[in-house]
Amino acid sequence: MARKIRLDQIDDVMREAVEKLVASTTLQWTARVKLATPVDTGRLRAAWQTDIKPLEGTVTNNVVYAEPVCFGVNLPSSWGGTYRTRQGTVAGFPELIGKELEQYARKEYERIKRGI
Repeated sequence: MARKIRLDQIDDVMREAVEKLVASTTLQWTARVKLATPVDTGRLRAAWQTDIKPLEGTVTNNVVYAEPVCFGVNLPSSWGGTYRTRQGTVAGFPELIGKELEQYARKEYERIKRGI
């Protein structure tokens, strides 16, 4: 049975739905990026940090070598100008995960909306 929402409640109900969507998508991104992060010592994978605010989710990694490993940019000279990881990771994998999450977010929004 559909939930009845008064017109003056729509703003609050939709805000709640978007807040849930932001939180679930941010947590999903964190889980996926951790799994995709190559592991040598485990420090890079463990350094992912998630910050969820009502309408904003942020995932960061403050390890010095996160940018070269994750995005293939600012490569250290010891890499000889070539991107490589022991696991054969694709440069830019966090962005690829973000693109995959577009579909996840659409489905998650529909799931949340049904629960309203």
